[in-house]
Amino acid sequence: MNAFPASPATADAARHAKAHPAHPAEPRARFGALMLGAIGIVYGDIGTSPLYTVKEAFSPHYGLAPDAPSVLGILSLIFWSLVVVITVKYVTVIMRADNEGEGGIMALTALVGRGLVPGSRGAYVVGLLGVFGVALFFGDGVLTPAISVLSAVEGLGVAAPGLGPWILPIAIGVLVALFLLQRFGTAVVGRAFGPVVLVWFAALAAIGIHNLLANPEVLRALDPRWGLRFFADHGWHGLLILGAVVLAVTGGETLYADMGHFGRRPIQVAWNVIVLPALTLNYFGQGALLLRDPAAVENPFYLGVPSWALYPMIGLATAATVIASQAVISGAYSAARQAMLLGYLPRMGVRHTSRQTAGQIYVPGVNWLLMAAVIATVLGFGDSTSLATAYGVSVTGTMLITSLLLIVLLRTRRRIPGWLFWPLAAAFVLVDVAFLAANLAKFKDGAWFPIAMAVAMFAVMRTWARGRAILHAELHKDGVPLADFLPGLRLSPPLRVPGTAVFLTGTPDIVPKALLHNLKHNKVLHARNLLLTVETLPVPVAPAHARLAFERLDDDFLRATVRVGFMESPDVPLALMRSGDRDGPVFDPMDTTFFASRESVLAPPNRGMPQWRDRLFAFLHRNAAPANEFFRIPSTRLVELGTPVEI
Repeated sequence: MNAFPASPATADAARHAKAHPAHPAEPRARFGALMLGAIGIVYGDIGTSPLYTVKEAFSPHYGLAPDAPSVLGILSLIFWSLVVVITVKYVTVIMRADNEGEGGIMALTALVGRGLVPGSRGAYVVGLLGVFGVALFFGDGVLTPAISVLSAVEGLGVAAPGLGPWILPIAIGVLVALFLLQRFGTAVVGRAFGPVVLVWFAALAAIGIHNLLANPEVLRALDPRWGLRFFADHGWHGLLILGAVVLAVTGGETLYADMGHFGRRPIQVAWNVIVLPALTLNYFGQGALLLRDPAAVENPFYLGVPSWALYPMIGLATAATVIASQAVISGAYSAARQAMLLGYLPRMGVRHTSRQTAGQIYVPGVNWLLMAAVIATVLGFGDSTSLATAYGVSVTGTMLITSLLLIVLLRTRRRIPGWLFWPLAAAFVLVDVAFLAANLAKFKDGAWFPIAMAVAMFAVMRTWARGRAILHAELHKDGVPLADFLPGLRLSPPLRVPGTAVFLTGTPDIVPKALLHNLKHNKVLHARNLLLTVETLPVPVAPAHARLAFERLDDDFLRATVRVGFMESPDVPLALMRSGDRDGPVFDPMDTTFFASRESVLAPPNRGMPQWRDRLFAFLHRNAAPANEFFRIPSTRLVELGTPVEI
């Protein structure tokens, strides 16, 4: 007798699904709303760069005087960096390398890996690049809120110099409030992002025009020869200024990472029609101010604002920087979830903050770690000028890794002829290497900080991935093969109890430790037993037909695989409840008990990884979120059984 009854899924339901397929294209009527959303979320980071980019270029670190050749040269470099890096590289080329509509360095890594032989040297190197790119992105998640909010609040020092001592406490207060509000989600605030940032870009353009009208000759810097002349005048030393120029393109990676939320076209149109013109006008307006009043180099952004508009501009800038920080923080949540599902980070609790939008999540562990790191960074560096010396490394490193992964992807697909591919690839890498080298030159002045953060994060992610592989190998080595277990169970059947038992396992061909311990200690077996494995696919969203697969092992034993994409959160009970809709067995949630093994990792010397990595993995494993929280299993339906494992 079959212990797992099948559901009576009707042919009408199947015909309805075929008659109403999900359409990937966004309706034309929503294009404006998508573009407004893209302006708010995607361009918040790059849109706040005028607060500190020109100011940093003329900081004492570079020793430049705000004379006409230097001002025009730097403006030319800023403008053509925006054109080459953002317009050409990201908006035109990289955004075409989507992983089923999703972007970002993790999605690109998964996409490139699908075209390589699993286990090959190329796949290994691509995996390393992807992990280090994500590690750099987490560093960006620390530095962006710190420098953005701090540079906005520093406007108080221009409006009222007596408030200077209060800048740091106010900035920290804004940041603490931002992180404390994360648990409520971004659904309400998110609706205001687009209009606020749109007003911000309008203000940038208006202030730029206000200053340009007084000195329009600065528009000569649109000629790229001014940038070349800057290098000719300053020699190789002039390349170091790229460490400041790169601040104008920070946030470029966000265009690619958030492509799945808004689509390629809204992001492209918003950049070409609104964002690039507003940024260009403001940068050139700051340059016009410096040509007219070199003393404005102290803070060319705020000193270019009319006195009557200074306080409103400080408030608007603070709102814009909070929005820019919110976008990066939300991106860190998404990147952490992707890394968890792909096996590079331990399980952490993930809370969904919206019933309508699956992508709106809150990861408490990431939130509190980010808050502590951001506040420590603000206190350690003290002002936006000091932070600017550290900011560029994580950005340029991520951009270079994205370029390298894109080159591998285009070569494996071979869709671009060699005469076009190689010059394009060389140009991308050359620009990224030049930016990275200029930022590495500031290593002792603060660039060491994002590098140290990235190396630490990379060590954690690689240690977790390697430790999981060793742990699974140990479980497999010491485990009981399922093919030997079931015949023996039939020869000596234990006492049966009613209900369904679901045993979570990462080794499908080995008997789960939880099942063995249940038999050993409770000496009973459920009437129906399911051995369940959760598998993450290298695609953003698992296709409907592949989400759940069953294999019958015996009349009362099934093996199931729940598949999710790396942009999804696994919900095991929901997946099993829906199995009946696809001619699978019916699961009564009130009659189902979940069993999971919680291994206690022991790290004896001279085994597995180096001792410090073994201990780090044991610490991470011990503090990983319980299975019920990560897989959304009700705690009242879960039984966890511990087992010691040496790695």
